[in-house]
Amino acid sequence: MGPLAGCVGVILAGCSSTRQASNLPPNAPRATPPTRTAEPSRTQSQRNDLALFAMSLLDTRYTWGGRGPATGFDCSGLVSHVYREAVGIPVKGTSAELGRQSRPIDRSQLQPGDLVFFNTLGTRHSHVGVYVGNNKFVHASNPRTGVRMDALSNRYYAQRFEGAQTLLD
Repeated sequence: MGPLAGCVGVILAGCSSTRQASNLPPNAPRATPPTRTAEPSRTQSQRNDLALFAMSLLDTRYTWGGRGPATGFDCSGLVSHVYREAVGIPVKGTSAELGRQSRPIDRSQLQPGDLVFFNTLGTRHSHVGVYVGNNKFVHASNPRTGVRMDALSNRYYAQRFEGAQTLLD
């Protein structure tokens, strides 16, 4: 047996030693390694559901005051529908009211499912979208384009960005 094979054998033997071989009493407590969960946390699962559900509504028509896919959406109606249908969280109100209901977060902490707010009408929080990750958000833009995905770096939205907020955690 070569020197490398001998080292591997010693390492493997050390990994497979039993309680008795380590001179510990049979009833001595053993440190157990932390377990990794196969499923993401509930909040992370909710975030993924929110992002996927929002993206499933792309190309739905825009309707001022609209609250559902059959009638169309405005920006706050889209957010309310996504939260209710994807994760069962009832959210109502205008984009400004959603801004008051949610908790501000640093832009660097944005995660899927968080809300992004813009000043598109000369008033605070006049537009809202659902952040879906990778610097993108889904929103009910206007009657011409309907529900669409845009990048936060899009010149129009970057100039009007007001902040990131969350309804989760």
